[in-house]
Amino acid sequence: MQTYGHKQPESPRRTALHEAEDWYQHLLSERLNIPYSPIQRSNFGHYDMAVHYLTPVLEEAKAIEKVAVFNIDHMAQIKFHGKDALRLLDRVLPINVENIKIGQCKYTLLLNENGTVRDDMIVMRLNEESFILVINAGHDITIKIEGNLNVRLIGEDGNTEHLDSQLKGTLSDADYIMQYKLANEEVFVEDISDKLVKIDVQGRYSLKLISEVFGSHVIKNRHNPEKNMNFFTFNEIEIDGETYMFSRTGYTNRWGWEIYIPLAHAEMRFKEIVLKALDYGGLLVGLGGRDENRMSAGSCGLPLMGSEYDAYHTPTNAPLFAATIDLTKSEFFGRDAILIELEKKFDKRLVIIIAEGNITNNGVYLNGKRLGSVTSCIISPNIPYEKRLYIESSRKSVNEENGNAAIALAWLYKSPYKKDSTGKDILIDNDGEPVRVPVELYREKDREIIGKPIKGYISSDGVNPETAAKPLKLIE
Repeated sequence: MQTYGHKQPESPRRTALHEAEDWYQHLLSERLNIPYSPIQRSNFGHYDMAVHYLTPVLEEAKAIEKVAVFNIDHMAQIKFHGKDALRLLDRVLPINVENIKIGQCKYTLLLNENGTVRDDMIVMRLNEESFILVINAGHDITIKIEGNLNVRLIGEDGNTEHLDSQLKGTLSDADYIMQYKLANEEVFVEDISDKLVKIDVQGRYSLKLISEVFGSHVIKNRHNPEKNMNFFTFNEIEIDGETYMFSRTGYTNRWGWEIYIPLAHAEMRFKEIVLKALDYGGLLVGLGGRDENRMSAGSCGLPLMGSEYDAYHTPTNAPLFAATIDLTKSEFFGRDAILIELEKKFDKRLVIIIAEGNITNNGVYLNGKRLGSVTSCIISPNIPYEKRLYIESSRKSVNEENGNAAIALAWLYKSPYKKDSTGKDILIDNDGEPVRVPVELYREKDREIIGKPIKGYISSDGVNPETAAKPLKLIE
């Protein structure tokens, strides 16, 4: 059987900008007049990725207020083309692929048959018969293994139900999709990741930066050049004999663009972009700062594959659910499981919690009853002073004017909010203030509580006001 995924690498892979990142590290050392030290790295999706550079994670997270540059070369671009590519993708993916216009992007999920999440991705339509799927790091690998996958689904009583399913192998996204191609269908798959290097630029100076480096025409609306491109669209632009792609699909609720640079130009362009960002007071941002940005986006954060999205959770009641899944479609993988869950009216929620300390993987308790568990957490200095004081912590670090606290996302089995007469969560109280639900966060072992609780509360209006509220609503 033909496979399209890469074999599991013996050691973490390096992005095309690995050496250029070290150039940046030396540059920062000179600019900040501090000793050079190696980049803090971690294995992420089988890539050796920078968590942060000479600047701390939280300083990098704050850079997005001006301009932040991200090396996203670990994400893969998989091209599906052929006269039946649309038919195959529409059969598997939960969005209406046929409705995607040429030059448009669409955010969606790749589901298991039980409705849990294999991956989230951006689908870009190049022409009538060609699509690019931008997928997460590591999802371009196929590993042959044997054994059982223990799947946990949330039961009607709020507990988890355990299901064992035979796991014959870990398939790349391309292999998973192609196994449902019919024998008479013409579909071709090409991993073009080694031809393109993805760099994201976000923040209020992002438009100015890209215009100065590449020219303002690269991010103009392809149908109306007098205006900038719409949210979730992209352009293909020829520059110096090579084809670049510029898209606008930012996942952190800020203004920004993504640049797909031909490999031959990547290091040169990366250095241009970074130097310009430094001139504007911005920074190159590692995985840590990027994580803080997406957790603090909007009123309940944005899910991350492998944390909020995984083989144990369905996406119902997660942010962007309606954008990623078209329930009017008669066919897509995972549809039956999603419909069953909706019919049973499971009340689960993905929420933001603001807490006095690190609550990674902690259980969430309200009035002694377990509501769920934390899936992501980071200590942040970007939480407003008033929101930190509301915790009523005794910790000095939380209560100082320039202090910090934790931002966390948590899956809850049951909504913590009261409901109105229509059954919707009441997120704003009678005084017009956002609802806050105090909770206790406990470390656990086998669901048994360990030690004393950490104080926190569920915040119905997120962490900070959006810097670009309109784009996030446009995804919906």
